[in-house]
Amino acid sequence: MIVTRLARHYLDPPNSRWLRRSFHLLWLVDVTTAVLLIFAPYAKELNPVTVFFYDVFGFAGVALAAATYAGIVVAVGHYLSHPIDLAFLVTVVSMYLFFVFNNVIVLAFDRTIRGISAEASPALVGF
Repeated sequence: MIVTRLARHYLDPPNSRWLRRSFHLLWLVDVTTAVLLIFAPYAKELNPVTVFFYDVFGFAGVALAAATYAGIVVAVGHYLSHPIDLAFLVTVVSMYLFFVFNNVIVLAFDRTIRGISAEASPALVGF
């Protein structure tokens, strides 16, 4: 009886294929950069959940943490109504874009986006 009730529930992703693919691509880059941040001696993964999962499970914990984040995003998006789930996904993709870009900058230049902008303009230090 429970199985038949669970079988009736299915995911209803937003209709925007571009947004879904952007989310998947950025998620994959985020997982990759999180693993590389753990390898890099000069950089540090700042997400405490990812660090905890890494301490407990090793590199599989990094993937588990990323899968957990993605699962939460998919579950929340599933329960939102259509216009709101699209806005939610746009917000999540925008946040992922920023965080992934920041991780790539940290790996490439050993500086965060804020650190680079502060070097470029000392007036932004108070930002």
